[in-house]
Amino acid sequence: MEIILLQDINNLGSKDDIVKVKDGYGRNYLIPQKMAIVANASTKKVLAENIKQRAHKEAKLKEEALALAAQLEGKTVTIGAKTSSSGKIFGSVNTIQLAEAIAKLGFDIDRKQIRLAGDSVKEVGSYTAKIKLHREVLVDFNFEVVSE
Repeated sequence: MEIILLQDINNLGSKDDIVKVKDGYGRNYLIPQKMAIVANASTKKVLAENIKQRAHKEAKLKEEALALAAQLEGKTVTIGAKTSSSGKIFGSVNTIQLAEAIAKLGFDIDRKQIRLAGDSVKEVGSYTAKIKLHREVLVDFNFEVVSE
């Protein structure tokens, strides 16, 4: 049985893939759970049209992400934190604080798009975070943690 996946399924495929599965698995599990639909001529035609339209939208989103990455390149923010005399931070600097600092520069970056190098920042110094603006666009962003 050929089906079109409506969502990503581990060990089977990703959204909009046409895959062959056993009849029972498709009819009794995937289709009733709204994870897939039967792949016939009309659904394949609709899928092809959706993929074509999505490709156009994806290209536009990627262009916007590349433009934002070019603007972020070379920028640095400073984050103040309360520290001990040895330079250790009370607590840690996290993605929320970094997202707020980037927002002050005028960029709208969600904290979930930011990945800190290592687990967390617990000392004063310069660090680099990775910001995922698009599935294919990843930019390195420098920030500095100073004592308040």
